[in-house]
Amino acid sequence: MRLSYARELDEYPTGARRMKILTMAVLAILIGSYEGQIAPVVPLLLKDLDMTLTTYGAVSGAAAVAGAIASILGGRLTDRLGRVRLLIPLMALTAVCCFAMTLVHSPRDLLIARIVLAFVDGVAMASTAPLIRDFSPRLGRAQAFGFWTWGPVGANFLAAAVAGWTLPIFNDSWRSQFVIMGCFSLVISVVIAFNIADLSPELRARIQHTERAATDVVDLTQPARVRSLFMRRNIWAHVVGISLWLVLYITLSLFGQTMLVGALGISSAEASTIMAAFWSLNLITLIVTGRVSDRTQLRKPFCLGGTISAVIVTAYLAVSLGQEGVSTGTLMVVGALLGGSLGVAYAPWMANYSEDAEDADPRLQGTAWGLFGFLSKGIAVVGLLVIPHVVEATNWQTWLFVALGCLVLFVPAIVMFNGPWRRRPVPAPAAVSVES
Repeated sequence: MRLSYARELDEYPTGARRMKILTMAVLAILIGSYEGQIAPVVPLLLKDLDMTLTTYGAVSGAAAVAGAIASILGGRLTDRLGRVRLLIPLMALTAVCCFAMTLVHSPRDLLIARIVLAFVDGVAMASTAPLIRDFSPRLGRAQAFGFWTWGPVGANFLAAAVAGWTLPIFNDSWRSQFVIMGCFSLVISVVIAFNIADLSPELRARIQHTERAATDVVDLTQPARVRSLFMRRNIWAHVVGISLWLVLYITLSLFGQTMLVGALGISSAEASTIMAAFWSLNLITLIVTGRVSDRTQLRKPFCLGGTISAVIVTAYLAVSLGQEGVSTGTLMVVGALLGGSLGVAYAPWMANYSEDAEDADPRLQGTAWGLFGFLSKGIAVVGLLVIPHVVEATNWQTWLFVALGCLVLFVPAIVMFNGPWRRRPVPAPAAVSVES
């Protein structure tokens, strides 16, 4: 008898059953992202381990490299072994890695613990985006990926909220947070294990247009070949384009508050309020735009419109960084508009990337998303290593103009993506019956 986490479905789930599995995939990325959160306890960690901020930055960079390598390896493994078969055991193992963090007593211990956790978590989370694709037909895919994106963002709020509530209870012990993480992760892993499932390889090899309509596009007697994915110009446009797009996103994620404080001389509280406005509208537009993109079955117009809007707002912000007397209210509006613009572009891009990779070979979704994980973590490493040096040599305004230039270069990449620019009536694909 198979363990529950290893079960495969021979019929595509519909209705509440499909939504339950999607919810479990989103919950998995939330927990996986939460396990990697360390920001709320960094001040306590630095003091207890007698560690400099520079040393902590090097540790974070090494962990990010391990996570990037793990993402691309995990992507290939999830295509070969199945999503859930890989996800559930590794989620439990990441919980154990959280408990192991309590044994850290030196910077060297921290380095080892963070690298191991980042690697295990990177392999585990490589299954989540392919799961979203597997259980979201094209008619609802952008919205589903919008909810997936809530995981990494929501983890920031979850970690901060838990730390704020529990640190006073445990006398400001940073180790308490990793015990809580481990316990929470173990419990959620069990919940996910009993409520999630995998599609059979035959179902994963199909393109699902709606819950009941699908098409076969590959010969299952032939193995999936990675070169069929990367021989396509549109895939390279996605890969190079999103790498450039992520420069601004990662800059704001890693250094948003620091940039505002350093360039404008505002307080940390004001900077956090501005970034909260950024993330709030970003989360809203991810879902709203994803829904509209799905209803119209258009991806590229949203990517283009959101990116052009972000270019205009970023240019205004870059100019503002060189001025004095910019009000907090104005910066909140600018931050919200920037976050909203990026959200408009991001969820439709994720759906577009998934669909273009699916057109090459639906069996290579894990490989495609593993590459995306590698790129996003790789850009984070570059950000950690390069941004401080550029800012130290020049200023934050200069770096923001660099990020703006990268964002502009994403625009020509959009032209090479597959998909229509205008809504047009498309005959519904014939339903494919699946034998039980």
